[in-house]
Amino acid sequence: MDLNLKDKVFLITGGGSGIGGAIVQQLAAEGAIPVVVDRDEKATALILDPLKAQGKTVHFCCMDLTSPENCQQTVMEILKKFNRIDGLVNNAGVNDGIGLEHGSVEAFQNSIRLNLFHYYYMAHYCLPALKKTRGTILNIASKTGITGQGGTSGYAAAKGGQLALTREWAVELLKYSIRVNAIVPSEVMTPMYKRWINTFDNAEEKLKSIEVNIPYENRMTTAIEIANMAIFLLSDRASHITGQQIFVDGGYVHLDRATSVLNKEH
Repeated sequence: MDLNLKDKVFLITGGGSGIGGAIVQQLAAEGAIPVVVDRDEKATALILDPLKAQGKTVHFCCMDLTSPENCQQTVMEILKKFNRIDGLVNNAGVNDGIGLEHGSVEAFQNSIRLNLFHYYYMAHYCLPALKKTRGTILNIASKTGITGQGGTSGYAAAKGGQLALTREWAVELLKYSIRVNAIVPSEVMTPMYKRWINTFDNAEEKLKSIEVNIPYENRMTTAIEIANMAIFLLSDRASHITGQQIFVDGGYVHLDRATSVLNKEH
């Protein structure tokens, strides 16, 4: 199926690894031009260098997105080089464990700044270009913003905010034919997730205790599975989908955990 993404320019924040990196790889495979915005130049090179070796057109902006000025500079740089932006993937963020009991007011504020504000900044500065291309915005959220997790107030609040902004922007941008959607992952195996798992004394046992509660096949979602949905939502094939929260999670949020036990019995 041709997704009609060839030569279209997509900006992916946090595209240097994990879910963002997988989206970059899948966009490049479709002939699109992924522009990675990330602070980690070394990690990003592991994603982009093989794509460059294949002759793919890719671009990297090494930038900290916590200030609006940096976000504006990034967008201006991309427009100067490519003269268009067809889509924005807001993805950068980190589950920093800033809770209500074990946290501080300052840490909570910083968590929101790290995980939510740049979603607005990037959309704001990309909007004039997106109006010209009738482009699309895709927000990578998290089930944490819906189900809660415990001990991560800042991250949960930011993810809930991202989902609220998805609906709000979808309404506001209807008149420009700009579609806005969100993907809601649950348990996805990424380098960041692996680092977290490895903080436990028995990492393998901890991972199995998580996987047993994922209804479909009792396994983690892969970053590529998130990316496959992402490139569909960014494409013309999703031309009448906007304001949606799409769960790619093996039924983790919406299916009864008892189904996991039934799966093992059969």
